[in-house]
Amino acid sequence: MKMTESKDEETGEKSGSKTVIYAAIASNLGIAAAKFVVAAITGSAAMAAEGIHSAVDTGNEFLLLIGEHTSAKPADAKHPFGYGKTLYFWALIVALSVFSLGGGLSIYHGIEALRHPEPLQDPMWNYVVLGVSALFEGYSWNVSRRELNKVRKPGTSLWQAVHASKDASVFTVFIEDSAALIGLAIAALGIFLGHLFDNPYFDPAASVLIGLLLVGAAFTLARETGGLLVGESIGPEATRRVRAIFDNDPDIQTVSKLMSMQLGPDEVLLTAAVQFKRGMRIDEVEGAIARLEKAVSDVYPQIQHIYFESGALRSAMH
Repeated sequence: MKMTESKDEETGEKSGSKTVIYAAIASNLGIAAAKFVVAAITGSAAMAAEGIHSAVDTGNEFLLLIGEHTSAKPADAKHPFGYGKTLYFWALIVALSVFSLGGGLSIYHGIEALRHPEPLQDPMWNYVVLGVSALFEGYSWNVSRRELNKVRKPGTSLWQAVHASKDASVFTVFIEDSAALIGLAIAALGIFLGHLFDNPYFDPAASVLIGLLLVGAAFTLARETGGLLVGESIGPEATRRVRAIFDNDPDIQTVSKLMSMQLGPDEVLLTAAVQFKRGMRIDEVEGAIARLEKAVSDVYPQIQHIYFESGALRSAMH
């Protein structure tokens, strides 16, 4: 049995994740069409792999929008803690999509092209589309980078910010766009080397490498979203800050255990096993709880639910 206190109002900062997703859709949709057209004209396997990559990314962004919409639904009797984790579910589906459709099809297409290489064609349009794609992908990547910088701590890298971020939409787009920019470089190198050495195998080999790159990106996404989906904590540093608030409160004797779980990008559940001072009246306990909630909210506004174990209250009133 537990006594619970919760904060109903939303206190987290408004996320820019939808802006990141819209920027990615706008970039990938046109790029995918251009890549497929040029791939059909030039017969480039690497360009076809890049077209697959951009098409899959476009579909993935729509999946993330579904996750964003569903996760914003208010709590109800069936889901008393809300639907925040559905965003992590859809991000995991995106990871599977990148692995199977993006990585798998690119590798398959590249292997088929290695078995039956096409004659080399004029690469000019390949370079034009790759250059334009790099500009659009760079724009989308920069939008997601700016959002990550909001949670990035001084002296840490962007990849450390990805690991620390709880907004699956933002770090999913960032990882996808990072893989896209690297893939564009691989495709350009494959096409360039193929014409430099008059060898038709460089281009399909680049397609296979792009596929392997996407498989790696998919595993990275699955690792990050999977941890959040099964119940990731706010982390040791944030937990230490919250514990210090409890330790410094005059009505708290001991803090046995604090446990947290991420319910969504801007929502955290915290359970507190503490011991209040003995002999406190119920109104004094209620005042102490309200004071602790306010102090915790000031330091970590995403903590919107705080649960106190009932043993702490029984010990205070005896």
